[in-house]
Amino acid sequence: MHILLLGSGGREHTFAWKLSKSKRCTQLFIAPGNAGTSACGQNVPLDPLDFAAVEQFVVRHGIGMVVVGPEEPLVRGIWDYFQERPQLRSIPVIGPSKAGAVLEGSKAWSKQFMQRHSIPTAAYREFSAGQMEEGLAYLRDHALPIVLKADGLAAGKGVVICESHSEAETEFRAMLGGKFGAAGEKVVVEAFLKGIEFSVFVLTDGKTYRILPEAKDYKRIGEGDTGLNTGGMGAVSPVPFVDETMWEMVETRIIQPTVNGLRKEKIPYKGFIFFGLIKVGGEPYVIEYNCRMGDPETEVVFPRLKNDLVQLLENCARGSLGRVKIRTDNRAATTVVLVSGGYPGDYQKGKAVSGLENVKGSIAFHAGTTEKDGAVRTNGGRVLALTSYGKDIPSALRKSKRNAKVVQYEGKYFRRDIGKDLV
Repeated sequence: MHILLLGSGGREHTFAWKLSKSKRCTQLFIAPGNAGTSACGQNVPLDPLDFAAVEQFVVRHGIGMVVVGPEEPLVRGIWDYFQERPQLRSIPVIGPSKAGAVLEGSKAWSKQFMQRHSIPTAAYREFSAGQMEEGLAYLRDHALPIVLKADGLAAGKGVVICESHSEAETEFRAMLGGKFGAAGEKVVVEAFLKGIEFSVFVLTDGKTYRILPEAKDYKRIGEGDTGLNTGGMGAVSPVPFVDETMWEMVETRIIQPTVNGLRKEKIPYKGFIFFGLIKVGGEPYVIEYNCRMGDPETEVVFPRLKNDLVQLLENCARGSLGRVKIRTDNRAATTVVLVSGGYPGDYQKGKAVSGLENVKGSIAFHAGTTEKDGAVRTNGGRVLALTSYGKDIPSALRKSKRNAKVVQYEGKYFRRDIGKDLV
């Protein structure tokens, strides 16, 4: 089968790595890909948001499956685009419909969905620009800290935890005043939940689902979980505190009501659901949904997944996931992310990367890289994710951190404390 994978980050390199291992994949195209994905297939200069160009490529190259890595093509409706065209309708697109992608595309809608299906989440209110004064009055009486979320996609920067009422008012005005453009036309004000976060992933064919290995990621730029939020500085799997009791609560209170809710509301969904969860007082609550796999969590989840990913996605597309049993590697997997100097603020691109050939005992998943004149160069805030196996989290982390020191480029930074809170 010829497969087209859309995206260019660390998640997509991990997808490409896993897909290319399957005998069912005869040719893999990655659009646009990065310096690492070219070792797994053929990079093509195709914009994942240019659906007409994607259509032309799919027809011209006899593509049998399209795998969508990032959220934006899904939120914009690439699944629906294929369904509306007779020559594309039979080609599976792994990802939800536009209606299903609203789980991630609108924080307000996802909160309403959870409310409708009695899924545990933080108390909230939503406000639009026309409700500015009402919203400000609500904030003044709100317990601290206060969580503000831009309703739409804001490149991972749309969530702010405010420690004072004045900070909350300033941020609220900025969001509704256009700080995040259309993404902030509505703002969700949420109660702060104190606990420890973790991530759960399922693949669903719209009728049933299969649970993938869980993970825990680290979003803050600074060690000790300090500083600004990022796209993710590292991840570990498995998560020690997600025991049998926690799994039972997650599945019965969160996963089942979500999948059943989508089906009851007749929302087409054949793809991944990412549950961003938090353990509060021994019980799980939903912080957010994503309509795709996470990054950098994919870099530890897929290495632990022993199933043939192409076959798994074929079962998803055919609606036969119920026949599949997920097989998981018992080893731990950890990833440490190397970022550009200045990230998540302003940073420079084009820095030469060296030492990749000396990485031993880890998989170097490329995130923000490009190839120029035969050399790998930085091309994003998050540059590489170094994933390692180990008998436990500490032994895997030792390999990842050792190799993080081997790779060199100007301005390199990584967190040395990934996973330390779990051991």
